[in-house]
Amino acid sequence: MKNSKVWFITGAGRGMGLDIAKAALAAGYKVIATGRNTDKVAKALGKAEELMVAKLDVTKPADAEASVKAAVEGFGRIDVLVNNAASFYAGYFEELTPEQVERQLSASLFGPMNVTRAVLPVMRKQRSGLIISISSSAGLAGFEFCSAYSASKFGLEGWMQSLQGEIAPFGIHTTIVNPGFFRTKLLTEESTNYAEHPIEDYSERRAQQMQFWKAQNGKQSGDPAKLAQALIKIASQKEPPRRFIAGADSIGLAEQVVTTLQQQINAYRDLSTSLAYEEEAIRAD
Repeated sequence: MKNSKVWFITGAGRGMGLDIAKAALAAGYKVIATGRNTDKVAKALGKAEELMVAKLDVTKPADAEASVKAAVEGFGRIDVLVNNAASFYAGYFEELTPEQVERQLSASLFGPMNVTRAVLPVMRKQRSGLIISISSSAGLAGFEFCSAYSASKFGLEGWMQSLQGEIAPFGIHTTIVNPGFFRTKLLTEESTNYAEHPIEDYSERRAQQMQFWKAQNGKQSGDPAKLAQALIKIASQKEPPRRFIAGADSIGLAEQVVTTLQQQINAYRDLSTSLAYEEEAIRAD
């Protein structure tokens, strides 16, 4: 089975990106699989007529431009961009160095921006395309020990929601994906970085948090291969959803966020709605 659609996937050498690339190839799509280490990406995916491997460090705009140029020269177009590459800097905010926070934002927020900026001229010319950005349940709610990571994901979501209104007139869609706990490589030592500036007041809770996160690695309930298949299905729709909550645990959190927000609205509705200018009083003065 062959399909004319072309998928451009970041972070495709391991974890969820690898599963998405495999699913897209199996569906008959052409795939540009990118990563910082092209040998690793090529080894993970093997050889296929419909596969192109391109070097891409998402934190480098020049890499993004070069890989997109190679994709268009090789396959002629880009129909689906999957912003998947990310990192995880875990720790209490005070214990994270400014450099660690910057690296978190660089990989998980500015990285997708770099790649999307390079892809958008292609999609605008086509007057079509879909940009899928992998967020997290940490993009729906902030969690203790995840302040930098949540900041990057909340930023990603605000940017994507705003971007949708800007590019919709060109026939380009966006989808934010909020996975819960999926058995990816995010919590491995290769992908997770911990705070470098320990503060005594956080010591007891830090030890508990690190024990929790390390224990989660390889035990997450979600199957990334199934999520990849879900994205193939979503991308084939004429009107893809603006948001896809992925996993029962993520749905539970989203429902909790909605309930809490409604409770907060109701609790202060009278005070909130009393804040308008009193035009009559102003004129009387």
